[in-house]
Amino acid sequence: MFAELLATPGVVEEVELRGSIGFMAYHGGNLERVTDVVARTAAEASGASFYAVCQPEGFRWHLPSITIGSQPSPALQDFVEHVDVAISIHGYGREGMWASLLLGGQNRVLASHVADCLRPALGDYEILDDLEAIPKQLRGLHRHNPVNLPLSTGVQVELPPRVRGMGPRWADAAPGELVPPTAALIDGLAEAARTWG
Repeated sequence: MFAELLATPGVVEEVELRGSIGFMAYHGGNLERVTDVVARTAAEASGASFYAVCQPEGFRWHLPSITIGSQPSPALQDFVEHVDVAISIHGYGREGMWASLLLGGQNRVLASHVADCLRPALGDYEILDDLEAIPKQLRGLHRHNPVNLPLSTGVQVELPPRVRGMGPRWADAAPGELVPPTAALIDGLAEAARTWG
């Protein structure tokens, strides 16, 4: 199914191999909006590697993470073999959690490090790195989840719409504008990548 998605006209797969920590956004483009922008910009700012799959406007095909990781593409395989750890960026929306960022994934030491870098930057948001506080479906612990494929696994970051500049609070923002919390989020993620290890 992942190969079929990648073969769909307008779907773009990107990989940039740089540092040993990598940012991912394989539900990017029109699917989980702004996640690819966050991952790409944080990767560029920190010298990290980058992998994304971006879907075009009007197209929204959600493949569960475990189906992507069970049969990775050659580009994703190159990324996984190049990096030591990964930080995957996702979008979610859940009633009562509009200001909660969820840090799942198997690498709990990295999750704590990312949380420590995000909390000072995003004082108006709740940064949850305790797995028990994260809904089970959003914990990102399955071994076939792409974020867990690198040698030292990684962290799955779930972002609510508000921190991605979506919703009524940011209705007046210009197209493509990085609203203050999105810019702060990127700065915090880049700092986490630069200072890891």
